[in-house]
Amino acid sequence: MLQAYSLNALTNVQRIAIRDLAELGLVKLQQGRKDSWFIPTKLATNLSSSLSDSSASKEGIVVVETNFRLYAYSASRLHCEILRLFSRVEYQLPNLIVGAITKETLYGAFDNGITAEQIITFLQQNAHPRVIDKVPIVPENVTDLIRLWENDRNRVEMVYEDFPSKDMFEQCCDYARDNGFLLWEDAKKMRLIVRGEFHEEMQVFLRRQR
Repeated sequence: MLQAYSLNALTNVQRIAIRDLAELGLVKLQQGRKDSWFIPTKLATNLSSSLSDSSASKEGIVVVETNFRLYAYSASRLHCEILRLFSRVEYQLPNLIVGAITKETLYGAFDNGITAEQIITFLQQNAHPRVIDKVPIVPENVTDLIRLWENDRNRVEMVYEDFPSKDMFEQCCDYARDNGFLLWEDAKKMRLIVRGEFHEEMQVFLRRQR
């Protein structure tokens, strides 16, 4: 039986991550009269066991090329869904998934809380036998750019303006300042800039104030 976990003990960032996982079908959210819970779905448990198995004795499936194309020698729907988390799946044959890693797909992964190191580790641990002895297993230009795009994504600055009231603006400034998000504010024009990696958390806060 799948276990339920309380949302009340989580931080705001962790709650945002749980909502993202719910949209991916990895957890179910339940709301009680006072408490809220999340329950991992069967897809999540299968995904967890799949990743564990693949990093142990099972044969790898993935080949990544220097042009950012990837080939997964698998007929598994689960493998296809894993790859969709950070790459664009272009087509799927009976025993082959063909895709590409792009800046847009990686940004989507980063927005969902997946890190560059998690993606690189997955590709390394699930490398196909014909590339497992290569050094490096995943082309260096691919891993370098994955890390670079993550850094670029985190450096993006988000501008907030057009607040409905001065009170709303000040609440947002206080929230961003207290949590270390705030980079700049202009009280006269009611504009503020926060660190890009906290955009989703700011959006959640704004929705709660309306």
